[in-house]
Amino acid sequence: MCKLYFSGLFFLCLIFFNVSVSAQREPDKIFIDNIKTVQLTKYGDQLAYPVVKLNSNDMLQLDFDDMDGDIKSYYYNFEMRNADWSPVQMSYYDYVKGYTNQRISTYRSASQVLTRYTHYQLNFPNRDIMPVKAGNYLLKVFINGDSSKLAFTRRFMVVNPSATVAAQIQQPFNQQFFRTHQKIQFTINSGNLNVSYPQQQIKVVVLQNNRWDNCILNIKPNIIRGNSYEYNGENDCLFPAMREWRWLDLTSFRLLSDRVSRQQNTNTSYNLFVIPDVSRNTQRYIYYRDYNGWYAAITNENVNPYWSGDYATVHFSYITASRTPYQGKDLYIIGQMTNYGKDEKAKMQWNEEKGQYETTLFLKQGYYDYAYALSPTSTARLSFSTDETEGNIWEAENEYNIFVYYRELGGRYDQLVNVTTLNSLQNRPGQF
Repeated sequence: MCKLYFSGLFFLCLIFFNVSVSAQREPDKIFIDNIKTVQLTKYGDQLAYPVVKLNSNDMLQLDFDDMDGDIKSYYYNFEMRNADWSPVQMSYYDYVKGYTNQRISTYRSASQVLTRYTHYQLNFPNRDIMPVKAGNYLLKVFINGDSSKLAFTRRFMVVNPSATVAAQIQQPFNQQFFRTHQKIQFTINSGNLNVSYPQQQIKVVVLQNNRWDNCILNIKPNIIRGNSYEYNGENDCLFPAMREWRWLDLTSFRLLSDRVSRQQNTNTSYNLFVIPDVSRNTQRYIYYRDYNGWYAAITNENVNPYWSGDYATVHFSYITASRTPYQGKDLYIIGQMTNYGKDEKAKMQWNEEKGQYETTLFLKQGYYDYAYALSPTSTARLSFSTDETEGNIWEAENEYNIFVYYRELGGRYDQLVNVTTLNSLQNRPGQF
């Protein structure tokens, strides 16, 4: 009896552990199918990563659509996380001032559209809920005040600038990566922070184009001079440069852009067919301004894009040079519009009859960036490569974010003490 009890207890603990680890590894996740087009950005700038300064007037803006079209009681709160997105060992009121749960009270039913939905909007931090410590946070949105009924989660950061970073983007010296990668070199000055063991107390995360699927972390300084730490290892902070992202202009469903070949519309829905895509890895590099994989809610019509933007079923196709599928690899559409390959429809299916990959995405009016990437079929965890589908060009324009965390001796959480943003066209030696 006792053995059976402990076996059951162990099994429940194992389930809880697996769920916790899953939530830790995938902080940006939608849990119910009726939620679409979740955007969390800096207030007033749809292309800015959600970072605010501690004790400032900075605000973030959350937008999302409920495709059921009714009115629901959505609530939200915050959960603080460490640099690796594991939960901090503190109570809620140690890092938040205000209520434990707060209702999202700004919403509006869609108008002048074929697709029925309700748009919800939230601006925060606000006087109801406000973070009081710098670090990583998880925004949790749930139904009817029950935090176990999660609708979706999104990450954001609160920074207390206490350290400085000097950084630049270089062309790698290694001949293997010379023409295809970009290298980030930087120096951290900890200032007045009490750092006795920089290898343990200072943590760094580097993002390329706001992507967490290929972030670089756990790097250590190779030179330490007092309170200055240099990160310049030959093979540290190397990113495949890719090239400018593919674009899809869906700002109007009536005046079709040059990337849309045709449409099949009914009285209740839009169906748009994108011109078939092919690999770009051998094409000549051309620079053009892009959104670095992000989506922007904009329309060509004189309407509000948030609650008067319509939805369409968008058909994508990709043709390989050999007209045969990739062997041992799956093809995905990556970008903010598919949560960087994690959405179910991001994985493309091979159509034997047409000799091409296909998938459909349900997308709102706006402007989208996307790319194609391959992931090995044999691995359970997605690991994307754009080598064969897009190619990598050292000259490509990319944006990088460097997040610097500090933990006090005996501290219970990782403080975010610096966020530095670089652009590969501006932050190169000799570029101004």
